[in-house]
Amino acid sequence: MTDARRRKFWGWGWEDESPSPEHQGKIAELIADRFAIAVPQAAEPPTIDQIALRAPRLTPPAPLAALCSTTPYDRAGHTYGKSFRDIVRGFHRDFSNPPDVVAFPANEADVVALLDWCATSDAAAVPYGGGSSVVGGVEAPIEGYAGTVSIDLGGLDRVLEIDRVSRCARIQAGVYGPALEDTLRPEGLTLRHFPQSFEFSTLGGWIATRSGGHFATLYTHIDDFVESLRVVTPSGIVQSRRLPGSGAGPSPDRMFLGSEGILGVITEAWMRLQDRPRLRTSTSVTFAEFANGAAAVRAISQAGLYPSNCRLLDAGEALTSGAGDGSVAVLVVGFESADHAPDAWMARALECCGDHGGVVPDGAGKTRSDEGATREGAAGAWRNAFLRAPYLRDALVAMGMVSETFETATTWDRFAEFHAGVMGATEEAVQRVCGSGTVTCRFTHAYPDGPAPYYSVIAPARAGSQLEQWAEVKAAAAEAILRHGGTITHHHAVGRDHRPWYDQQRPDGFASALAAAKSALDPRGVLNPGVLIDPVRSGAPGLPQGSATTE
Repeated sequence: MTDARRRKFWGWGWEDESPSPEHQGKIAELIADRFAIAVPQAAEPPTIDQIALRAPRLTPPAPLAALCSTTPYDRAGHTYGKSFRDIVRGFHRDFSNPPDVVAFPANEADVVALLDWCATSDAAAVPYGGGSSVVGGVEAPIEGYAGTVSIDLGGLDRVLEIDRVSRCARIQAGVYGPALEDTLRPEGLTLRHFPQSFEFSTLGGWIATRSGGHFATLYTHIDDFVESLRVVTPSGIVQSRRLPGSGAGPSPDRMFLGSEGILGVITEAWMRLQDRPRLRTSTSVTFAEFANGAAAVRAISQAGLYPSNCRLLDAGEALTSGAGDGSVAVLVVGFESADHAPDAWMARALECCGDHGGVVPDGAGKTRSDEGATREGAAGAWRNAFLRAPYLRDALVAMGMVSETFETATTWDRFAEFHAGVMGATEEAVQRVCGSGTVTCRFTHAYPDGPAPYYSVIAPARAGSQLEQWAEVKAAAAEAILRHGGTITHHHAVGRDHRPWYDQQRPDGFASALAAAKSALDPRGVLNPGVLIDPVRSGAPGLPQGSATTE
């Protein structure tokens, strides 16, 4: 069950879109110059014939056999997500805990049948969208189950219905970002949700992980677009009522938003859409100090202007992305509209920048009707670096580097102390663990009450110690985030990687309520074990067939 053009089973994206040898050579030279080390040599990536997988521990029942695959490519490709830790393990041919079976349901009835099989067979069921998790969200549990079935929702990939009057659509959960937008484009509509993983992630994955999109203000998370959900659980199908808003008790949608597959498998959703933007304006503003740029972002976010882009890059981040020369911080700010020219909004945003020492280029902020308005200059350089970053990380892994990103959010009143504390702790850990390295920061999103800082680490690793060094740096950063009052994740989800710190952040009463909800919906505890909470498993294998079908 593979396509003619195949995705990497061990890393990011398509097999034929890795950086060229020439490009990798230039990257290696830049690394050597920046960290004063010998030019790193890229090791050869794995091929599927080099991967040794244990024999499957599960055999699908005859009615499900046609939906299931046990090929090495499918099992290896569904073993990991796309975090640094995942890429390192895959690159070094470590597939010691693959799913036993990869299932490809074609419709909701198939999902019901697969969950029934998992419940009766004591098999873990791991929902799989595009596999772009960077927090260990799609891995098989190591022990405690008869085996693991990875349920790939890619076959549920259609836009089922469009309500042009209400500007909404009923969409299956397995549709990938580009296919979704291609379907909506002829109607003049867009979901307008573009995470960095857009090309290789699905609607259901965005909902299950509370994905954050590209746009920096107002509609920042997928939550804002969910009108209703349909979810298959081992105890029955849950479908919320389609409404623009409701005050009828706790929201059933909110229970499944961010549930990361532990409560059920999202099969479809009604999503709020927008008219496609046609008027755009974008520019970049430089600041001598990152703190001045942060003050400008706060002014913009509290003025109710709601820019589509409001990315503040510190000097190091600007240099790395090609948006600056490394001497100044850069704020990339942009507006877009399907209805009116955003000139006045941009003018006011630039006034806010000027009030805080920003240097505004002459002629900045002219409205244009072409998409080039956001794809040129510093804005375009940042955008290109943003889209190519996952491919670059694969190359860094091959060169033996440590490459990690972590994102968070905090309130404006705490930001200065928070940023200093997190940067200091992470830089200390990088120097202590790796000997040298860089830590940079940018804002991905901005709210009236606080920013969402996103930190990036690149450092040389000792041969054979990439994961140990990564883990030590990550722990130092995560502990500093919690110590200074931030959240362990703003839009990357919890998964298994963030569990130790999520357990500290999450209120105890809520943990009990979540555990009770899981026990009610998933009494055998088969859905994505180990993510968010540990399941309390009731009874012995052998729930009656069809238990997932009760609605």
